[in-house]
Amino acid sequence: MKSISANLNIMMKATEKASKVLIRDFGEVENLQVSSKGPKDFVTNSDVKVEKIIIEELNKARPNYSILSEETGIQRNQDANNTWIIDPIDGTINFLHGVPHFAISIALKSNNEIVSGIIYDPIKDEMFYAEKNNGAFFNNQRIRVSKKNKIEDCLFVTGNKIKIIPDLIFRKTGSAALDMAYVAAGRYDGYFQYDIKLWDIAAGIVIIKEAGGIVSEIDLSNNYIEKIITSSTDINEKLLKKLDNF
Repeated sequence: MKSISANLNIMMKATEKASKVLIRDFGEVENLQVSSKGPKDFVTNSDVKVEKIIIEELNKARPNYSILSEETGIQRNQDANNTWIIDPIDGTINFLHGVPHFAISIALKSNNEIVSGIIYDPIKDEMFYAEKNNGAFFNNQRIRVSKKNKIEDCLFVTGNKIKIIPDLIFRKTGSAALDMAYVAAGRYDGYFQYDIKLWDIAAGIVIIKEAGGIVSEIDLSNNYIEKIITSSTDINEKLLKKLDNF
């Protein structure tokens, strides 16, 4: 594994610190499933709490960087060219219902380009990360996108309700960040979604690209993303044809 930058190291430390709280809170959520009140308010508080820990850690190391986060929105600081993009719990509905499939996602946007990203599943202890021109990794092992070239052999993932498309097998999992991480690792062959927020997909963009995949063109100056399509290079043209009216 190549050495990581100071910024990625900062992101990892913030993720690891926040994940300890998230794991503890998830255990409490599972207990609340059987209570009359339910876990909704608790989960909202957990989301805010995890985000606060991440922001505190990032600000401690890079006080001038700006921040875009799901819960608190935009914080413009002195350095407007560098922005942390944070989703404290990507897959909140899964977390709310005690489903162990969610992640912490942090990206760094520098001069309107995603240059670093980390996606961490604290329950499975799976960390996916990448930096521009430095490759993509899963738990310190290099990862690459799938090499399949027959679309009928592929498994895709989306967060949307879509019509049945012949020869296109897809799943819905409830976590855009993990969907993209799994594409980078070759577990899925592609991911597509419309109407999504930048913090859901920012880290996944650089991870997929550094794993050798393709990400559709996205306006990173806009926090609302109309559409994203990602896949391996081998299957990209065939997927785009299948999703022509997507």
